[in-house]
Amino acid sequence: MPSFKIDLSTAVVFVATAPEPKMVNKKTGERAVDRESGADLSTVGLLVSDEGEGNLYQVVVPETGYPEGLAPGMPVRVTGLKARDWENTFNGEKRHGISFRAIAITPVA
Repeated sequence: MPSFKIDLSTAVVFVATAPEPKMVNKKTGERAVDRESGADLSTVGLLVSDEGEGNLYQVVVPETGYPEGLAPGMPVRVTGLKARDWENTFNGEKRHGISFRAIAITPVA
């Protein structure tokens, strides 16, 4: 599926929820891994405010793409944010949505 770049050049971005490990299988504890780098993946909640509107996004980022201590309320810069639509069938029920992925999240000085 194609992905689309998201322009955050005019947005203000804050950490809403601290990074948490992205799991492939919660029962076995298997972590999701970046196919290109082999780095473990995490999910970070980001509040993006732009043009008077704020939205909360769950963004997947490699653990190598953010520093320790990323905490709620911290203003950040997001590098390489992309969106991708997805669809699957789970227990006979079709599900769909949009997933978000970034290369890096860094605190704003």
